[in-house]
Amino acid sequence: MNPTDYRKTPEALDALTPHQYRVTQEGGTEPAFRNEYWDNHEQGIYVDVVSGQPLFSSTDKFDSGTGWPSFTRPIDAAAVSTATDRTFGMVRTEAVSTGAGSHLGHVFDDGPREAGGLRYCMNSAALRFVPVAELEEQGYGAYRGLFDTHPRTSDQNSTEEHAS
Repeated sequence: MNPTDYRKTPEALDALTPHQYRVTQEGGTEPAFRNEYWDNHEQGIYVDVVSGQPLFSSTDKFDSGTGWPSFTRPIDAAAVSTATDRTFGMVRTEAVSTGAGSHLGHVFDDGPREAGGLRYCMNSAALRFVPVAELEEQGYGAYRGLFDTHPRTSDQNSTEEHAS
């Protein structure tokens, strides 16, 4: 299997918990402040729970006060696509992983202005966290450079929008 082939497979779907399936495959939303990563402050990357596709870095995570993990941008703009979501009588921007088509959350324009103004509000159930210390052993060594002493600039992998 190609380690950068981030498609959805029947085996990956079978490995999901019912909650992860509801969120990623049926567009569900988990409760605020009652999810795994909303208050995670460890350094590492967040990958699609379905495909393993790298999506977000802790270097772009911030406390939005919403109770969901929030990021200013994806690791790579091509990793997350957006679409208009008109469910529940609202108009929002849905965030979806490009590899597996997993529902991740929503993108909003109330993020930190100095970081582009977007808030990617994600569901923890759609993500798997890979700590910096495990990047190499889990096949994500190429992302080690995100955690050096140099902050990311807006020129690197800029992306826009928001989720929950």
